[in-house]
Amino acid sequence: MDRSDVILVAGEALIDLLITPAGYVSAALGGAPFNTARACSRLGAEVAFVGAISNDRFGQMLAAQLAADGVGLGFAQRVDLPTTLAAAELDEDGAATYRFYIERTSAPELGQLPKEVLDSRPEAFFTGGLGLVLEPMASVIEQMIADLVAGHPPIVMMIDLNCRPLLIEDRDAYVRRVRPMLAAASVVKVSSDDLAYLDPGVDPGIAACALVADGATAVLLTDGAAEIRLFTASAQSIVSVPPVDVVDTIGAGDTFSGAFLASWIAAGRGRHELASIDALVPAVEIAIRAAGLACQRAGADPPRMHDLRLKF
Repeated sequence: MDRSDVILVAGEALIDLLITPAGYVSAALGGAPFNTARACSRLGAEVAFVGAISNDRFGQMLAAQLAADGVGLGFAQRVDLPTTLAAAELDEDGAATYRFYIERTSAPELGQLPKEVLDSRPEAFFTGGLGLVLEPMASVIEQMIADLVAGHPPIVMMIDLNCRPLLIEDRDAYVRRVRPMLAAASVVKVSSDDLAYLDPGVDPGIAACALVADGATAVLLTDGAAEIRLFTASAQSIVSVPPVDVVDTIGAGDTFSGAFLASWIAAGRGRHELASIDALVPAVEIAIRAAGLACQRAGADPPRMHDLRLKF
């Protein structure tokens, strides 16, 4: 990895056990950062995955898929523990409810990173979800964020909060940990459900404004199939989301994040431009299109450039 325009994506790679309303079960490759890395790479970005991947058969499949999508594995760590599992129970509308099987599995076991990871000075960094919860991975990523923030020049740092309350044993400790990370981020993607967990009883718009006041350059607020609300220190905006025929929503949010980052970096934009609503809107529109296509496919299957009829 010798180019500066590289996106580092840190967090979990796991297996989704998809359970249909009729009770049928199938296994799919997943994990929010895993999906985000694939989405970035499929849309032309140079991406490296930072996470623990098992040496078992599922882990081999996860690594092979990342490689097939062009994601760099030089910073991935291979471990002998079994692959982490997430049971995704689909409802009649294709929406997923997750339950996780974590103890003594691969995803949490991200260890201390070699110095060359930070020395690579990526153009952008992405993390979120289980990467902010499971130990020791969460502590490693927390330190990674601190080190990248302290570096120069400043990079685009995107965090998708993607809360998983079932896995958070101590809510107060979790909130104390993530707030400084969100304040350090240049762009925060949160759902209305995320903010309801972070700031119970507070209107999502007010909670999003508070994240900007704390230090985040931009906040992208999602609410299922509803419009996307954008917040910066100087302005707010709304981007509509066209209706699509949903097969399922697995990987849609991750595809949104990947498409946003890929288009942002491809446009040659940096951290400071995230303060501009005019710059944010076209990147969010591309992300919405990509997520809409992902919703029309079974499982996490991010679109490619030709699917979006784009040329960055």
